[in-house]
Amino acid sequence: MERPLNAKEKLVLAALRRCRKPASAYDLIDALKPEGVKAPPTVYRALGRLMEAGLVHRLESLNAFVACTHKHGSAAVALAVCEDCGSVEEFESQELTGILEGWAARAQFKLRQTTLELRGSCSACLGKAA
Repeated sequence: MERPLNAKEKLVLAALRRCRKPASAYDLIDALKPEGVKAPPTVYRALGRLMEAGLVHRLESLNAFVACTHKHGSAAVALAVCEDCGSVEEFESQELTGILEGWAARAQFKLRQTTLELRGSCSACLGKAA
């Protein structure tokens, strides 16, 4: 059984959802100062637990976090990051999962997690450029 979120985790998740764009831990601290959250370890602990619960993703390339937009099954998760406006779209792919699991089996590599980051321009930004 999953444990319920504590008060700090709820605050961090709500702040991340309000951001609507990737946010660093320090962005979240700034947003949560009025709520009394000031210590980086508090935010990092909450983010760690939220990631374990599948509610938050870490964008390694940006050293930032985004709130998860849907429940995950067993498929690989991909995060498409727009380099123009900063928006992030999340999706899953069973086909991608099959490819990665096939490679892992051939390489005798044990997968624990699969999250891919795609970088480029979203349709809204492409439309503005046209």
